[in-house]
Amino acid sequence: MLGRNLYLKSGLIALALFTCPVPKTFADTPRQQLQGTIDRVMEVMQTIRSVEDIERNKALFRQILSTRFDFAEMARRSLGSHWHNLDGKRNEFVSAFTQFIEGSYLGQIGSYRGEGIVYGREQIDNNYGDVDTKVVGGQGGPIAIRYRLHLVGGQWKVYDLVIDHVSLVSNYQSQFSRILRNASLEELLRKLREKREGKEG
Repeated sequence: MLGRNLYLKSGLIALALFTCPVPKTFADTPRQQLQGTIDRVMEVMQTIRSVEDIERNKALFRQILSTRFDFAEMARRSLGSHWHNLDGKRNEFVSAFTQFIEGSYLGQIGSYRGEGIVYGREQIDNNYGDVDTKVVGGQGGPIAIRYRLHLVGGQWKVYDLVIDHVSLVSNYQSQFSRILRNASLEELLRKLREKREGKEG
């Protein structure tokens, strides 16, 4: 069953994206491209004053997220070995997964309370890179978030996040596998859509 911890983790991801303005520079490393995305988000966030502002800017937020997140790769990794059993429904699953993730992010925009990001180590190994960050300034201690990216057509795309040493993709994979042991793909798609709409699974 898709648990509330998915919303918690998604909220942390949104927090890491919707904070900390950075210099505007041409970027060609994972860290620089990630910071460039955050800078674009912050430009929009500074115009948000109400729920109506959030609604008006949802399409723009989705566009910005799509430039930095490889939702198809995240969906494939989250489904694990079940990916090969999708037959002709891969596009349908990727679409439902993407809308679920985006909905989780967008639902957290209004919760921003001035937290910031501290950037740490960047590691690059051929076409893969990791960027360590910490969310600071909120309630409780710092929250460590590692972005895992791969190079696609000259762009560094996020395919996983490790939040306080827990992989988001591994977390999804575990929950999806539990569902698919006793239910069909259609049932999983239904649960994703329900969670996107804020319903209890």
